[in-house]
Amino acid sequence: MAMRVTGTTRAAPGLRATGFRTVGLLALAAVLAACGNGEKTSQPPRPVLVARADTATGHGADGLSAYAGEIRAREEAALSFRVGGKLVRRLVDVGDRVQRGDPLAELDPGDLRLQVEALQAELTAAEAQLARARADHARTASLSKDQLVSRSTLDQQTAALRAAEGQARAARAQLDLSRNQAGYSQLRAPQNGVIASRQVEAGQVVAAGQSVFGLAVDGGREVAFALPESNIRDFKVGQAVVIELWSAQGEQIPGRIREIAPAADPQARTYAARATLEGDIAGRVDLGQSARVYVPAGLSGDALRLPLSALHRGDTGQTVVWTVDPKAGKARRVPVRIGPYAADGAAVLSGLKPTEWVVMAGGHLLHEGQAVLPVDRTNRPVSPN
Repeated sequence: MAMRVTGTTRAAPGLRATGFRTVGLLALAAVLAACGNGEKTSQPPRPVLVARADTATGHGADGLSAYAGEIRAREEAALSFRVGGKLVRRLVDVGDRVQRGDPLAELDPGDLRLQVEALQAELTAAEAQLARARADHARTASLSKDQLVSRSTLDQQTAALRAAEGQARAARAQLDLSRNQAGYSQLRAPQNGVIASRQVEAGQVVAAGQSVFGLAVDGGREVAFALPESNIRDFKVGQAVVIELWSAQGEQIPGRIREIAPAADPQARTYAARATLEGDIAGRVDLGQSARVYVPAGLSGDALRLPLSALHRGDTGQTVVWTVDPKAGKARRVPVRIGPYAADGAAVLSGLKPTEWVVMAGGHLLHEGQAVLPVDRTNRPVSPN
């Protein structure tokens, strides 16, 4: 029996499914190509944390850290009464500007006035005793000249006269002192300045020497900051520093360390220090402003220092850092030669300029020429110089 062969054939089920999948993939690729128009999508600039090489992570030219400080007056006086009493009037408040001799506060003068009156009465009695002793001495001297009294009697009268004179002098001195104390019931400004603090209120009883006001004397301004005991020997009086105000980022004021406390604070284990601000700073700094103190590379011939997070290993094994030009906004890999590693970083011996902006973190995610948005530690964009 002859078999009839038809003109159509059926594909295997597996081959048919494969063909459908291939067609679907090709169609999806065509759609994506049509949507993209063959152009690569541009990525926005990546934000990166940067710092200048001479102040990176707060490290200066000789490896010293930058420390937070506060603008203070060169001369600060704690004002107090020289006598105790009840405060009846407070004439100034914090922030008031005062001139030398201006009254600041007053004590109740009643007790001091009574004390003056009592000592005045004692002086009057002492002077009466002195007058009597002089008259007795004069009579005894006259009788002694005629040999009507003994020599010992004259000596007794002479001693009594000397004692009366001493009592009168003592009473007069006590009265003068009491009068001075009555004048001390009014507290006056010793110099021109600004009232920086107030510790008492009207109606309060204060003791002699108790602080009433803090006066910031007009004149020089300084930065008060603290140094850790771990590297206190790296600092010295007269060392040049750079001061940067938090309110004026990028504006650097030259200064010098004026004093370092000889002993550390028993609780914080830090050494109190002061750095003077040099140059024309009138109107640029205010009391209480926050500041940072640096020892930048420009003031010393030592190597720059970078934190460990800014150092990376290149393809050839060489140490590299990522730098950013704020004008171009591009990341650039820079090979550097470093010195021995420390616990918090390493010294950069060559390959890097102090004024270059260095990526402090996230450099392992960058590639050469990548668009970046440099920001500082306050999350502010770095403006081109």
